[in-house]
Amino acid sequence: MKKSNSSTAENHVYSTESFTGNAVYPILFALAFSHLLNDSFQSLIPAIYPLVKDLYDLSFSQIGFITFTFQMSASILQPVVGLYTDKYPKPRSLGIGMVFTTAGLLSFALSENYIMLLFSVALIGIGSSIFHPESSRIAHFASGGRKGMAQSLFQVGGRTGASLGPLFAAFIIMPYGQITIIWFAFAAIAAIVLLNIVGKWYGQNRENNGDSNYEGVTDNNVRISNFSIPRKHALLSLFILLVLTFSKFVYLAGMNNFLTFFLMDKFGVAAETSQIRLFIFIAATAVGTYIGGSLGDRIGRKYVIWVSILGVTPFTILLPYVGLFWTGILTVIIGLILSSAFASILVFAQELMPGKLGMISGLFYGFAFGIAGLGSALLGVLADHTSIEFVFKVCSFLPLIGLITAFLPDLSDNLNCTSNTCLNSCQRNDK
Repeated sequence: MKKSNSSTAENHVYSTESFTGNAVYPILFALAFSHLLNDSFQSLIPAIYPLVKDLYDLSFSQIGFITFTFQMSASILQPVVGLYTDKYPKPRSLGIGMVFTTAGLLSFALSENYIMLLFSVALIGIGSSIFHPESSRIAHFASGGRKGMAQSLFQVGGRTGASLGPLFAAFIIMPYGQITIIWFAFAAIAAIVLLNIVGKWYGQNRENNGDSNYEGVTDNNVRISNFSIPRKHALLSLFILLVLTFSKFVYLAGMNNFLTFFLMDKFGVAAETSQIRLFIFIAATAVGTYIGGSLGDRIGRKYVIWVSILGVTPFTILLPYVGLFWTGILTVIIGLILSSAFASILVFAQELMPGKLGMISGLFYGFAFGIAGLGSALLGVLADHTSIEFVFKVCSFLPLIGLITAFLPDLSDNLNCTSNTCLNSCQRNDK
């Protein structure tokens, strides 16, 4: 009897790798497209900062606080949502998250003062906090074992959407005004329909595979270890991954929110031109995201993280000191290299705690948004007291934090751990 329980537990843990033996590309592409729409709506916020700054006579500190409000509303709830859905999966919650985003877009379009702007971005942030943990989980289960590819494809959708925001701002919102944001609410409604279809597929397949609980407890109440390596090593590794996420997303926050001002201030380019430059940078991050995730599946996630974060340092240090032409070249290189890390960071963390996929996704997405929001607010204050160029000089050293990647463990010996002996070892390690 005991042997049967162990076998059942083992099958439960490793059935969570994927619903099928092959990647379910229609679902992955649907998630990526939904992520594209979700993040394109979000990217409208920083993309129209030059417009709202002049319209409401805002300081850089107030601009930073808009980002802080959005990022905090998007970050605080994500680990909570992820932890809850680990225990009670809610595939239909994806559409609910997009409802909040739609309401935020409508409110932003009709805002007449600074307080209403803050309220609007908070609604968009809440929608994001509901969308990311569960959609990341579905991407994991539709991956067919190619987890890095699935997460990078999902994130490429987000980065592509983020790159569209500046274009929408340059060619639609800046010429025709804030009210045109209302048009994007119609795309959000289409996303609600698509996400409901994805949620229905996920719910049906979860039930068909008998995968009703992801907390690591089977139907026979056999406890499964939360960690794939000893607990203290796993927790230290998670801390290192969060620090690496900090260095990556604070730098990206500086680029996303202040690159347009940097270009206008240092080189005197027009606002529309600076938006196109921002689009090119974010588009480069989309390409780098997919490359990094796929490489992580092939050569190992630790190596991708190492090269991505530490390897970008020479280029970030050079950026504040070159002319306009080389600024364009360097922003593309920085976007390609730096963005390649996050899919590998997220999957690495999920492999450390395979029974807590929603919580891990929520924690890392939430932390990324939160630290980016806090970083934006602090960088805005720093810019008010110094200059935008000085902010870029300070941020250029953040990738040096990538040196701590050396302390991450090698998980290659744990990835195919499917025997009863290995399972029992994992259970002991969790104690």
